[in-house]
Amino acid sequence: MMRWWWFGPSLDRRELERQLKAMAAAGLGGVEVAFVYPMSSVDAPFGSDKFLQDVGFAARTARELGLRFDLTLGSGWSFGGGHIGPELAARRLSWDRREIGAEAYDVPVVEAWPGDEVIAAFVGEGSTGVPTSYAEVAVSNGMIRVPPGNGPREVLIASSRLTGQNVKRAAAGAEGPVLDHYSVAAAEEHIRRVAEPLLMAATPDLVGSVFCDSLEVYQADWTPALLAEFARRRGYELRPRLWELLKGSPQVRIDFYRTLSELYEENFVAVFQRWAAAHDVPFRIQSYGEPPATMSSYRSADLFEGEGWGWTRLPETRWASSAASIYGRSVVSAEVWTWVHSPSFRATPLDLKGEAHEHFLSGVNQLIGHGWPYSPSGEPGLGWIFYAAGALDDRNPWWPVAPDLFAYLHRLSWLLQQGTPVRPVKVYVPASDAYATGSLNLYRTVRRLIGEDIPRTIREAGLDFDLIDDDALSVVDPATVPLVVVPADSLPVETARWLDEVVAAGGVVVKDVSALADHMPERLQEDIGVVHRRLDDGDVYFVANTGNQTRTFSLDVRTAYLEQWDPGTGVTTAVPSSGQLTLHPYEAVVLVPVSSGADSSVVDVPLGTVDGSWLVDGGGSVTLPHRWEDERASYSGSASYQIEIDLPEVDATTRVVLDFGSGSPDDAETYLPEHSYRAKLVPPIGVAAEVWLNDPRCGTLWAPPYRIDITDAARPGANALRIVVHNTAANALAADEHLKPLVESVTARYGHRFDLQDIDRAADTVNSGLFNPPTVVLRQLGKRAL
Repeated sequence: MMRWWWFGPSLDRRELERQLKAMAAAGLGGVEVAFVYPMSSVDAPFGSDKFLQDVGFAARTARELGLRFDLTLGSGWSFGGGHIGPELAARRLSWDRREIGAEAYDVPVVEAWPGDEVIAAFVGEGSTGVPTSYAEVAVSNGMIRVPPGNGPREVLIASSRLTGQNVKRAAAGAEGPVLDHYSVAAAEEHIRRVAEPLLMAATPDLVGSVFCDSLEVYQADWTPALLAEFARRRGYELRPRLWELLKGSPQVRIDFYRTLSELYEENFVAVFQRWAAAHDVPFRIQSYGEPPATMSSYRSADLFEGEGWGWTRLPETRWASSAASIYGRSVVSAEVWTWVHSPSFRATPLDLKGEAHEHFLSGVNQLIGHGWPYSPSGEPGLGWIFYAAGALDDRNPWWPVAPDLFAYLHRLSWLLQQGTPVRPVKVYVPASDAYATGSLNLYRTVRRLIGEDIPRTIREAGLDFDLIDDDALSVVDPATVPLVVVPADSLPVETARWLDEVVAAGGVVVKDVSALADHMPERLQEDIGVVHRRLDDGDVYFVANTGNQTRTFSLDVRTAYLEQWDPGTGVTTAVPSSGQLTLHPYEAVVLVPVSSGADSSVVDVPLGTVDGSWLVDGGGSVTLPHRWEDERASYSGSASYQIEIDLPEVDATTRVVLDFGSGSPDDAETYLPEHSYRAKLVPPIGVAAEVWLNDPRCGTLWAPPYRIDITDAARPGANALRIVVHNTAANALAADEHLKPLVESVTARYGHRFDLQDIDRAADTVNSGLFNPPTVVLRQLGKRAL
């Protein structure tokens, strides 16, 4: 699927229909509509009748085209808007620290900012941070009443304050405060004013799921009902000990943040899920960040989603896929390509493939591309783009190969939804340790506490793992867990008891994480990642080379025979009995153990390189390598290369292949931020190609090993070879004179809502054209019985 950004809202139904048809033609499975800031004058503000009618039109059109249609339940992120008043807006705990003398003080309560509410005041003996304990003092009749003391003292005043955060990237008409994610009333008000009208406009029967994006409710660690909820859940009063959030017992901090996690899950996630379920629509959420969502908070939703790549680390995708595994969800999605090869239009099909593999290896089996910007046809220059992330639509010159890319990803997504994941290792989430730090972002703190060595050691050994937290222990039988890694200093009593049961059942609990490697198999070849799925009638292994060099390795699957499935073509071949597998850069295969089989022998016989002059449309004759930027630096589009080649007559056991090579590693430092994925390869084709021999179209090339079978189109003697190369739109973006004035005009009209990111680097390291002449290879296939 693809996230579909609607700017403004400023929409034309003919354009909505055109773009949906383009998505369907490219082989996409559906859209997730997201409503964001204006890119032109707004003709139908968010929530208006015309806007809602456009939502309904798009939903009906998507259904007619066989596309799934998902709705984001608000504009921008996080949920909120003008319907959220101070009583329902996100709040934070604010501290005022003052040094005073020994005399008594009656201090008036002053509202430093509208909406401030004093919660409690405390006094401690000493100054300059010396007090080790504090006593609560009375707050009555608008006064903080501090009794006399023995010397210098410190006063702490705790107040509830509006965070002041407004919805980010909001559409016109959707501006306003972010709502209180710990409040049932706030969630219900957003449902009544925003979610319900959106869903009714689309009609529930046409909606695949309703969606909540990642939690980014910054500093929101308070809600008006917190004191009462804390006492009910934790069994003691928080107010007299509130100061211990700053210093003192870590247990108060643990209990405080644990209470916030529970309130978020029960009063936000569960509320939206129940509302959606009443309309028979699944609720999908990215449940991580702030508020401090636990991994198990996902259980209150229907569909779990993550984001972030890095299969040997702990991206948000692992948070989501672990929850899906433990709580029995067969489908887990990811927001993919969020920052792919920044800026917009710089991403290649190889970039998209390579990052998708990272998500598959992290346990994901459905991809939500980020994304497709709504841009009216006929706009000057390249049109409208999102401020950050890829522009993954039909404005990309390489779009003719998109159906092959998406078909490849569909095959793998479907396959990885079959059966159940095999993840013999559990990694305990040290939630108590994370809460004790006082961090509001539980996921981020847990990721830091677990570190990078633990997930890397497990994954590079060819094994897989789930994160497991305290709540999840109630649904995981300790007798089914072979190994648990426990990177924690403090454990709840119930968790310690569960770990003892793991050991009693014969499992291993590793608390000294430095010794984890002693419990792992031998390390696989570098860059090789494995996903194992168990089906009722067998096993399936997804194996990917995540690096930029060819790797040869062995995979121990305890079987004499293997079938190798090519997710690009669906072709099945037998793996040699030696068990040696070779994967080119960023190549992936599916391996299936079988009870009997044959050993396929393949012998490649190079016939020679296709040298000579190539006729290029619009450019005369050229020899390779041919780089477009040397002649037309701002050109984004296509070029046709033609040449005549002589081919021999072959028998039925021989295939004729054109081999352009696998490219060469590109490990040079670039401007890209750490979270922006790119395939580190200098390809032989920049960046994708369609290949014709004589009249038939033989296929496309956009990822290693850059080989194409031309047998069915070949004839003995002379053959007309035509290669149509497509580059990216990065060159055109770098030369676009319309985008900056457009952004300046909408900023002047609607305020500063976004900044375009990395646009000035659009043309950096861009290479377009045909760089390697292909080699004609005769692939001789033979089989011998085993």
